[in-house]
Amino acid sequence: MAIQVGEKIPNAKLKTMKDGKMQDITTDEIFRGKKVVLFAVPGAFTPTCSMQHLPGFVERAGEIKAKGVDTIACVSVNDAFVMDAWGKDKGAAGKVLMLADGNGEFTKAVGLDFDGSGIGFGLRSQRYALIAQDGVVKYLGVEEPMKFQVSKAEAILAQL
Repeated sequence: MAIQVGEKIPNAKLKTMKDGKMQDITTDEIFRGKKVVLFAVPGAFTPTCSMQHLPGFVERAGEIKAKGVDTIACVSVNDAFVMDAWGKDKGAAGKVLMLADGNGEFTKAVGLDFDGSGIGFGLRSQRYALIAQDGVVKYLGVEEPMKFQVSKAEAILAQL
């Protein structure tokens, strides 16, 4: 069952890159005491993710943070090296925290995974975005398959 508004983000460990090295980062470190926008994509460097989803948050980062958001984060079931390269390619540094959920543990814990084996993707995350205050979900927009409306930067700005 997918996480719901009013529920706490589950404890999980993700990966990120810092100073060229992969390191662990916990959901507690990301969310505790902060207002966070987290958006998830099915895969780095995939069409909608690369042309619209991540770029929208990079372009609107200043507006989003001006609404009191401490952290904007992007998570995908990819490894930290891929997420780092994708973030560099899209100019995310200092704007969007790139998070790797390589084994899909966080994605499964929030109940927003899907099986993309039929198209050679394996376990992936559904496309969604959430707003959390001190680790509690205040808004959750999960996209219907092949849609891109409730999780884009503009939708999040409208919710802040």
